Amino acid sequence: MARQSISFTKPNEEWLKVQVNNEEYTSKSELINDLIRQARKQQVQVDFIRAKLDKSESSGFTDDTKELILKQSKSLLNGQI
Repeated sequence: MARQSISFTKPNEEWLKVQVNNEEYTSKSELINDLIRQARKQQVQVDFIRAKLDKSESSGFTDDTKELILKQSKSLLNGQI
């Protein structure tokens, strides 16, 4: 496993210490690795959704722009249509 030296802001360092002290994690390294795994998993989900949206937009289902669709959706939510 690669070793790294990183610096944290004071609030982030304190938060990391609290998590380890509360025995949520056994070390800051374990916590940081878990946070990175979560971020990577989230990025996969975002990429999947973005690909689905891009495919939908390019399918020719509608000529409306994203902005127009958003405006119409907000109007529907506000009971204006």
